[in-house]
Amino acid sequence: MNIKSLLLGSAAALAAVSGAQAADAIVAAEPEPMEYVRVCDAFGTGYFYIPGTETCLKIGGYVRFEVGFGDDTNGFSGGDWDSYSRAQLDFTAKSDTELGTLTSVASVRFEANQDVGYASNITAGSGDVNDAYINEAYIQLGGFRVGRWLNWWDANDLPGELDNLGSNRLQSISYTYTGSAFTAGIQVDELSRLQGVGGQNVGIEAIIQAAIGPAKLELLGSYDFGAEDGAVRAIGSVAVGPGTFYLSGVWSSGDNAYYGVTDTGAGEAAVAVAYAFKATDKLEIIPEAQYIWNTEVDADGDFFGEDAWGAGVTVNYQIVENFAAKVAVNYVEVGDDDGTVQGIVRLQRDF
Repeated sequence: MNIKSLLLGSAAALAAVSGAQAADAIVAAEPEPMEYVRVCDAFGTGYFYIPGTETCLKIGGYVRFEVGFGDDTNGFSGGDWDSYSRAQLDFTAKSDTELGTLTSVASVRFEANQDVGYASNITAGSGDVNDAYINEAYIQLGGFRVGRWLNWWDANDLPGELDNLGSNRLQSISYTYTGSAFTAGIQVDELSRLQGVGGQNVGIEAIIQAAIGPAKLELLGSYDFGAEDGAVRAIGSVAVGPGTFYLSGVWSSGDNAYYGVTDTGAGEAAVAVAYAFKATDKLEIIPEAQYIWNTEVDADGDFFGEDAWGAGVTVNYQIVENFAAKVAVNYVEVGDDDGTVQGIVRLQRDF
């Protein structure tokens, strides 16, 4: 073998080794493009697209601190004042479909109070009483809704803290037609747990709402099939001067899940009036009065007993954006008994 052949063979071997090493080289993969959160303005402010989907999500809620005062304020402490804290988280998801807007709402509340008996869960070793529960949880497609939410008796009332015009969160199925100035709806409710009796009792609600210029009118009727009694309520409002005037009346045929003495402070019938006076951009003053007939029921659910009346004032003040204070003082008198004064002082931060 001559020198020329040896050099050519060495060069060929080096080329083969270099080629093998090049073939085995690791090439770094290109990074996946980052998907930033996109704002969704199709359903109002505060929504954003869930990454990788066309569903819009909004997260909100509030944190509240409240002190109640008055005779035997909450029925648990036996004192003349009491405080509690609440955190509420609201998750709202929306998307467009060929059948209309698909909405789901999940609202959860967490409450803390140091009075045993206020809530169902006691934090071990702390002396605090804490409670977590579902405030609302429902699915809605167009005007059709199923789940749990504040029904019409609860969602719509006067703006003050005195009136008692009904209050319920129920497992329900409803359909609501919404027009430009007219709304109508019908709803079927499960009342079994609310009634506290055996069997699967149901109730039905129907509502009509109309808006004509500065005036609004609502007529609500319900029937409790278990109690075989029902109730009707009307609420009207009209913009007057620097505020809004409200007038409401409610009547119940007998004690039932929608309105009756099962609602503390209610009765056979009631009328309430309020005026929400917008003193400044930040300050609102709401005087209110209410009269209630027949505040007791017998074993058959028929009303009897003494009448009651009350008057009060609620003051709302917007300290800064999303942070507000509320102070309410109410006087209530039942029959010839001495009247009681109760109220609240509340601070709330919305987000």
